[in-house]
Formats: sequence, structure tokens, C-alpha cells
Amino acid sequence: MEHHKHGRRFWIGNAILALALATLFFMDELSTHLGVWAMVLWMVMVGVGVSILTSDKGGPNGMPD
Repeated sequence: MEHHKHGRRFWIGNAILALALATLFFMDELSTHLGVWAMVLWMVMVGVGVSILTSDKGGPNGMPD
């Protein structure tokens, strides 16, 4: 069994997505201070996190030869 390590981009993407999840818990407070920009900030964080996460090319694709 081969163990495939994930690249740095994978972990950075997951960290950004975890931060985006944490902002959902404080969205009420953020929206009172930032208004609609709180949701825009969350959407940007999720978009950046997903794009970084999917751009990681670590490990093989898992398809048989």
C-alpha cells in the first residue's frame, strides 16, 4: 500500500476553508459590522480555498493503468 502525501497547497486550501467555516459561526456579528460585505468575504474565502485545494496535484490520480 502506497501512502501519498498531500502538498502544501492542499493544507493551505483546507485551512482557508476551515477559516471560512469558522466565520459562519460569527456571521451575525460580522453582518452587523460589515453588512452584505460579510457574505462577500465568506464567498471569496470559499472560492479561494476551493481553487487552491483543487489546484494541488499531489499523488497519482488513482486510475488503473
